[in-house]
Amino acid sequence: MAERVFGVSVEPEDLPYEEEVQKNRYSLKAWLRYLQFKSHAGSKVRNILHERALKELPGSYKLWHQYLQERTIKTKKRCIDHPSYERTNQIFERALMTMHKMPVIWEMYCRFLIPQLLFTKTRHTFDQALRALPVSQHKRIWNLYLSWVKSTGIPEQSVCSYERAIKLDFTLAEDFLEFLLEVNKPVRAAELMVTMINRNDFVSKKGKSKHQMWLQLCKILSKHPECGRTLNVEGIMRQGLEHFVDQVGRLWTAFANYYIRQSNFEKARDVFEEALSSVMTARDFVHIWEAYTQFEDSLITAHLQAKEKQLADLNGDGLTEEEDFDFELRVARYEYLIERRALLFSSVKLRQNPNNVEEWQKRVELYDNPLSILDTYVRAVRTVDPMKATGRPHTLWVNYAKYYESNGDLDSARMIFEKATTAKFRSVAHLAALWCEYIEMELMNRNFEEARKLVRRATEPPKRKGIDTTSRKTPIQMKLHKSTRLWRLYVDIEESLGTYESTKAVYERILNLRVATPQVIINYARFLEERNYFEESFKVFERGVHLFSFPYSLDIWICYLHKFVARYADTKIERTRDLFEQAIESVPADLAKIIYITYAEVEEEYGYVRHAMSIYDRATRAVIDQDKYALYQLYISRATEFFGVTRTREIYEKALQNLPDKWIAKMSMQYADLECKLGEIDRARAIYVHCSQFSDPRSAQEFWEVWKEFEVRHGNVDTFREMLRVRRSVQAQYNTQVNFVVSQLNDSGPSELGKRSRSDADAMEILENQFPATHVAGTVSQSPETMEQTEVINEEEIDIGDDDEDSVEEAADVIEQKPVPKAVFGSVMPEEYESQKANKPVGALARLRARQQN
Repeated sequence: MAERVFGVSVEPEDLPYEEEVQKNRYSLKAWLRYLQFKSHAGSKVRNILHERALKELPGSYKLWHQYLQERTIKTKKRCIDHPSYERTNQIFERALMTMHKMPVIWEMYCRFLIPQLLFTKTRHTFDQALRALPVSQHKRIWNLYLSWVKSTGIPEQSVCSYERAIKLDFTLAEDFLEFLLEVNKPVRAAELMVTMINRNDFVSKKGKSKHQMWLQLCKILSKHPECGRTLNVEGIMRQGLEHFVDQVGRLWTAFANYYIRQSNFEKARDVFEEALSSVMTARDFVHIWEAYTQFEDSLITAHLQAKEKQLADLNGDGLTEEEDFDFELRVARYEYLIERRALLFSSVKLRQNPNNVEEWQKRVELYDNPLSILDTYVRAVRTVDPMKATGRPHTLWVNYAKYYESNGDLDSARMIFEKATTAKFRSVAHLAALWCEYIEMELMNRNFEEARKLVRRATEPPKRKGIDTTSRKTPIQMKLHKSTRLWRLYVDIEESLGTYESTKAVYERILNLRVATPQVIINYARFLEERNYFEESFKVFERGVHLFSFPYSLDIWICYLHKFVARYADTKIERTRDLFEQAIESVPADLAKIIYITYAEVEEEYGYVRHAMSIYDRATRAVIDQDKYALYQLYISRATEFFGVTRTREIYEKALQNLPDKWIAKMSMQYADLECKLGEIDRARAIYVHCSQFSDPRSAQEFWEVWKEFEVRHGNVDTFREMLRVRRSVQAQYNTQVNFVVSQLNDSGPSELGKRSRSDADAMEILENQFPATHVAGTVSQSPETMEQTEVINEEEIDIGDDDEDSVEEAADVIEQKPVPKAVFGSVMPEEYESQKANKPVGALARLRARQQN
């Protein structure tokens, strides 16, 4: 039953708390404990208790926050027009009289007002909060304020609110920009973007760079020409073109679209033309070109559609003359634009690299008008810097002059060539090529004397002595007299038009200036030979071989030796030998093969065969390893032809000693085949045994197959077993070589190497099984019981045929004795074996006991 304590009706269990708050009415903890105890009471009781507490403690944030939170939770469950909403609003107003510096209370009040749709009251409340709170707390209010303003659907009010907000926090500018674009206010959006770009301290919250913001601004300006009333659109666009050169194509297109949307087509056309004449990359050119052609095409299409509609309205009346002229003008502009595409694209490439000679040549080919062609050549020779040119800059001068020549104006062509000879060039080769073209032009026009004068001018050495022709500072014109190309042309002209003395004088000048090449030496000697000056031609060869060293003198030596042999044959054989010996002394090993072969052939034809054989022998030691095998083959074939096959044994033995390991197997097989043909089977087998140490069974399979076939044809079971034993021995030897194992591991990995070893062992086992021991007289074979007792089998173990007596006696119980088939002996079976076959065993144990008895 409730009682009244201190004028308040309370339950009996509330008396302790009531007495406490009455004694300590200003104690916050006492009131909070009381409220905590009454947490399950009704809202009316708790409201009264909150009111009592706040009456005593009106400045307590905890009480007000708890009270307002409970009231808002209870109120939101009711209809929006319930009177409790107004009562709660009044409580918020009371709370803010003392809690006006608390942003949480203001946020709670504003969030509570938003669902009530009281726009004016809510706006005033937000404004009051901004006035009451310090500036550092405004951001919390603005976030809620702006989200509510956007939801109201009143753009003007939202714009005003955003304008106020960005003055405090400019980072909200991006949200403001998106809102402006949503509500279709592009002018203000463009102005805001200009401000964002111009502020150096602005950092995008969304990670946009200045570049991206520039492109977005240009896009807004191009789509909304009304922005031009408040902004300098042209200045903005051109500033973007200067700053962002990698996007000039898109910026130029946006600039032109700005004028197109204003219907200022002439200005848009001017922008397109300026863009095409200034872009530097093919990508930007294509972008602008497609936009420009699409613009012109759309104008023609729009004009046709308008005229079709006009014709329909006029009931078949024709167009006026002015309208026809306007249409033809638009079509002519479009066609002219299409025709200029190649020239415009060429201009782009030349802006990228004005020193591109090939591109200038291509540009000339685009013109049909002679004046345009000549103007292009003039611009090219003035623009191209020979020191930085890509290509051959002298070709511009040559083609320029040839254009006049093709039109019959030789004087102008000569004038251009003369001017070109004084121009700067990067290398002597370019200037020499220019002079050659100049001279050849005179020859083509049958001005032979003029051509000879020009070539004399070109090859005349400078009057000043002591010029360093290797220095880069020396003018190219001072180095021209050292050009081999000019001297070759000079010689050709003199041989065709001059006399013997004049031609010889030119050749001598070439040799004295030391600008000759091996081909010039050969040509000089041929020139003398054609005029029957044989000894002088040989002197020229001698000078050539002293002037050049190997490998450059190889062609001179070959030509010299062939000419000398053809001239004197066997009449001066000693002199011929001296020449060959002189060549052999200085020739390097990699070029010696052809000299030695030629020397030997000459001895075979004009000298002595034994000399030829000694030359072949010397050659096999003098050449490089790659040529030795071929030389030995030639040596053997020539020895066989002159002395017979028996003489070749000595050569084969030397070959096996001197050849690299990779050729020994092949040479050994050839040597063994020779011995087989001669009936020397034992010698052939010895050759195979010798060669086996150089032949790995895994890589030299051909050698082992040939040896196997040899033993099958000419050997017996013992020799075949010996071959298998040697093979296993060689294989074991190669397996222990560390380098081989490491290389195999690197090439194929450990698992693959193991597989190969096992496969080789299996192959050896198969070969032995093909010739079982029971086929040989006096051999033994193991019984199945003995084979089962074997625990470990070493696949690489070498069977050396141990005849230990104790081992044989211990195995007597398991030896199986079988007769030898008659087919093994063929027609040479011994008679005593036939008589003893039925009475005596033929096993290994029997043979051993027979030897002991004897």
